[in-house]
Amino acid sequence: MSGQTPTTMRIETPWTLAFKRFRRHRLAILSAGILAVLACLALAAPLAEAVLGLDANNTDLFARFEPPSAAHPLGTDELGRDVLTRILYGGQVSLFVGLTAALAAAVLGTTVGLLAGYFGGAFDAVVMRFTDGVIALPLLPLLIVLAALDLEKVGLPAAIVDSEQISLYRIIAIVALVGWTTVARLVRGATLSLRERDFVRAARAQGAGPTRIMLRHLLPNLASPIIVATTLSVGNIILLESVLSFLGLGIQPPLPSWGNLLTGAQELIWQAPALAFYPGVLIFVTVIAFNFLGDGLQDALDPRALTRRR
Repeated sequence: MSGQTPTTMRIETPWTLAFKRFRRHRLAILSAGILAVLACLALAAPLAEAVLGLDANNTDLFARFEPPSAAHPLGTDELGRDVLTRILYGGQVSLFVGLTAALAAAVLGTTVGLLAGYFGGAFDAVVMRFTDGVIALPLLPLLIVLAALDLEKVGLPAAIVDSEQISLYRIIAIVALVGWTTVARLVRGATLSLRERDFVRAARAQGAGPTRIMLRHLLPNLASPIIVATTLSVGNIILLESVLSFLGLGIQPPLPSWGNLLTGAQELIWQAPALAFYPGVLIFVTVIAFNFLGDGLQDALDPRALTRRR
């Protein structure tokens, strides 16, 4: 009819709808902001050193247990080192371990779950029974045993074993090797459902091989559970790293992490409680924030989860 303008329909993509649902989760938004601030502060550790004119590893026994001041905003530790810069560098290490190990475990778990779910049959049965066996192992004792292994006897060169960062990479490798099972089971279950869908049958009928089907058709549809599982696992990995470092089997000094900062403070809890308070609170806040962020992503990427919670 004359005088009427056609109505334009705005088609929103699934990711746009997911972002809108995510914005409704206030705790997830707050958690994402907190994690962003913590990451920026950790990355600013060299800047803090330059501004304060300090070196995080320099010791000064004449400046032990100094209270907060302009020169040392959070005071000094038992060796006269600046607490603020060491906490910031410890945040770099703890966040790096959590994120890197979670991504490595996600890649390994996605590969295992995708192959098992797509090919099925005997291969699926063998892989899943192996996965069940890994899940059945007691996690913390296993991590303690693996962290206590002598790497020289494993066959690594002495130059690598004696490097300062070897404890960092060892923790990442250990956590990734035992932390892939959750992602593998989620991906395997979703793949079993997706491989019977019409779009997969159509791709197979057009001559697409297994690799192309898994990478081009199945993997993009598995993004939601992978993202959620990876985000939720970061907090647990940071907690595991902190536990191992607290037991003396994780990140080794002089490389600081929130876990080994707690280790150094455990004998000084009555003399200087702030040395244990700062890393302890940061570990707590980071783990809680990642958990809330994972809950928000789960609600955003799976609309049924949000509907069930209402």
